[in-house]
Amino acid sequence: MEVTKLTKKRIAEYLLSGKRFDGRNALEFRDISIELGVSKNAEGSAVVKLGKTEVMAGVKMNVGEPYPNEKDSGTMIVSVELLPLSSSRYEMGPPKFDAIEIARIVDRGIRESGMIDFRKLCIKEGEKVWTVFIDIYSINDDGNILDAASIAAVAALKSARMPKYEKEQVVFGEWIDEGLPLNSDTTPLNITFHKVGDKFLLDPVADEEDAADSRIAIALSDYNGKAVINSLQKSESTEMSMEEVYDVLDRAEETFKSLKPRIDKMVKGKK
Repeated sequence: MEVTKLTKKRIAEYLLSGKRFDGRNALEFRDISIELGVSKNAEGSAVVKLGKTEVMAGVKMNVGEPYPNEKDSGTMIVSVELLPLSSSRYEMGPPKFDAIEIARIVDRGIRESGMIDFRKLCIKEGEKVWTVFIDIYSINDDGNILDAASIAAVAALKSARMPKYEKEQVVFGEWIDEGLPLNSDTTPLNITFHKVGDKFLLDPVADEEDAADSRIAIALSDYNGKAVINSLQKSESTEMSMEEVYDVLDRAEETFKSLKPRIDKMVKGKK
């Protein structure tokens, strides 16, 4: 859905004066809430709300063969469905480019952070390993589905339990009193900046997102108390100068340091 030229101009003018239509500053997130355990059948699940944007993530575990080049490590598959019920911009059918891109960005952020100890998911080297399936669904899209999906996936993983495995079979619906093998101190998050005119903003509502000229998604995690960049992906055709990129990276680190404790507190407080 495209915003009109007039709406885009008004958004750009507001940003120049340090304002947004909803009263936030350019680098301020909307209210965030997390609800855990929304699915009785998933190993872990979470619903995340960013303002009116709402996303659900579920974690399921199963046993399969390892990748040929990582015979002693478990695997992970992330999928995203952008449901028509969440926005008129989405259509029924196979996943489109946007859904595939979000899945890859979320996957890369989690994988490169070292949040999951994949070697501890090995059952028999070269033959059987656990596979972590992360399924993400849009419930309502009022902008910034990407960052909401990242938070939901991480919250679902942190709250997940290991299913029982007996006589070389997964006992679905029964769990052991043990979580996934995670680095408990690691909370990978994706922080996406949108450029409208000459200004960058975080957590856009739908109109702001549609008005953006470019987007840069930065996945960060924490290592020894420092923010570490795990991946970076730029979208849209508008160029960014190196000075703008460096500025965005600094702001991403600042945002991560303030956002991570909030996410950790919400997840730990509800487990």
